[in-house]
Amino acid sequence: MSGLHPAPRPVSAVLFDRDGTLVEDVPYNGDPEKVRLLPGAREAVALLRAGGVATGVVSNQSGIGRGLISEDDVVLVNRRADELLGALGTWVFCPHVPEDRCGCRKPRPGLVVEAARRLGVPPAECVVIGDIRADVLAARAAGARGVLVPNAATLPSEVERERWTAPDVLGAVRMVLEREGDMW
Repeated sequence: MSGLHPAPRPVSAVLFDRDGTLVEDVPYNGDPEKVRLLPGAREAVALLRAGGVATGVVSNQSGIGRGLISEDDVVLVNRRADELLGALGTWVFCPHVPEDRCGCRKPRPGLVVEAARRLGVPPAECVVIGDIRADVLAARAAGARGVLVPNAATLPSEVERERWTAPDVLGAVRMVLEREGDMW
């Protein structure tokens, strides 16, 4: 049996981290007017749409649990991002603080599993694109694949540990679409 490789898994959905991946990271942002797309984000989503790949967002929003913003604030910010990007298939966020040890907060798999369920695809057919290792670890924990898009907030040690990295979100999407059968 050695030498056999499992059949490549298709990519049915790409799940993005929100802050620092699709939009500028404004800590605990509850103001839709502060939403600014990162370079290439709109093009990345459009490329997936053109390829028939479902899209969604999985985002930790501990500002809710800290009492700094409300769930309604997060929904309004997400809605503004949707307006700028074109509607994504689903938005799933964790309102908890790390100390809650919930099952949804990245790097745990809950957000990825829920987004896949909402999109009607198996987690194994999802790719998560994010700017910190917790995004990639959440993907793995759910049985999905992950791509790291480093930025100023990404620790160098996180980049060194990851096999699949891209310089920006558009590059990550292109890599996913071009290498679909070869990844992982």
